[in-house]
Parts: sequence; C-alpha cells; structure tokens
Amino acid sequence: MNNAYKHESNANVRERILLIRRIMSDDQDMRVVSKELHRSIAWAYKWLERFDKDGLEGLKNKPRSGRPPDVSQEKLSKIRTELSENPSGWQAKEIMNIIHRKTGVRYHEVHVYRSLHKWGFSPKVPMKRFVNTASDKEKKQFQDQENNRKYT
Repeated sequence: MNNAYKHESNANVRERILLIRRIMSDDQDMRVVSKELHRSIAWAYKWLERFDKDGLEGLKNKPRSGRPPDVSQEKLSKIRTELSENPSGWQAKEIMNIIHRKTGVRYHEVHVYRSLHKWGFSPKVPMKRFVNTASDKEKKQFQDQENNRKYT
C-alpha cells in the first residue's frame, strides 16, 4: 500500500489510498479519518467499498460514458485533413457547410470554432501590436484578407 501511494501520480487516487491505508493499518475510526481529510463520511464509505470490491484499481476513476458524438471520429478526421490541405484558410461558415454536406449534421458556429481550436487550427488574424509595424502594401493585403476572415 505504501509503494502504491509513493508511485501514484494522480492526487485524487493518492488521497483515496491514504484513506484506505489509515483505516486499515492504523485502525482509525472512519469518521475521524474522513474529517481529517476534509471529506464526508459517505465519500469515505464509497471508496472503502470500491477498494474492498476491486482492490487498488477500484480507487481509480472509471471512464464516464457521456453523450455519444453525432459525427464519427473517422468522418471528422477526413474533414480535418481536407481543411489542413488548403493553405489559404476557411471561414467558419464554410466549415459548417462542409460538415453539414458530408455528415448531415449541422453544428453551431461556436462549436465549429471550438473544434477548430481542438484540432490545432488558429485564426489567421495578426495581433493588434503587429498592425502598425506593417508596410502600406502589407496593410492593404491584410485588409483584403480580413474581409474574407478565414480560418486555418
């Protein structure tokens, strides 16, 4: 038990191991240990029960199912590849239409921005501090691109 505590990197699991160790080896009362850990007695009983049932593996978080995605990862990875092949970028509404055309699912614009960020894309808009350092030709070129505000 001491070895597991030393080698565990997850702080929550370490706290649960500490709980079990103190109850089992020190024979301390459940109420006292839970109070010292600033946790409820119900929390302590829950983890003690999981430890009795599954051992140390029972103290780790179990995966949560959640809502299944509307679009499969395979289709989204194909769309992502298509987006990355275009060096000039995309508008968010264009990406919404591409996703809808290829999958039949319509995402909100905010969700598209969130997905783009998750995929590692960033907006092609310079930071404000760089605008005044550009030449007139570069400013004109940027203004033309900003009118089309694209993502890549």
